[in-house]
Amino acid sequence: MSGALVLWLFAAMGVFVLANAVLRTYAGSGHLPTLIGALILFSLGNVMMVRLMRESGLAVAIAVSSVLQLLLIAAVAFLWFGERPTGMQMAGMALGVVAVTLIAWPQGAAK
Repeated sequence: MSGALVLWLFAAMGVFVLANAVLRTYAGSGHLPTLIGALILFSLGNVMMVRLMRESGLAVAIAVSSVLQLLLIAAVAFLWFGERPTGMQMAGMALGVVAVTLIAWPQGAAK
């Protein structure tokens, strides 16, 4: 992934994290405009993902995006909403990091 593509990925992840935080807020309030705001943010994030899929392929873009969202949203849940993952859940997140590292690892030239 190029530097510009990595920046685009982090921008998309920021949109998805914000969308999930807004959705979590809606879950506690039931306020319809909050839900609409979350859906708009999710739509924007998905539109941003199209560029990532074009340039890095569907499998890599979605795998990297999924694990980054997992980690970032877990951090938001911990810091903002006071949620505490169990040891098993933390181990699962660590395995996700290992998985995305293996998926995104630069490949040598094909023979």
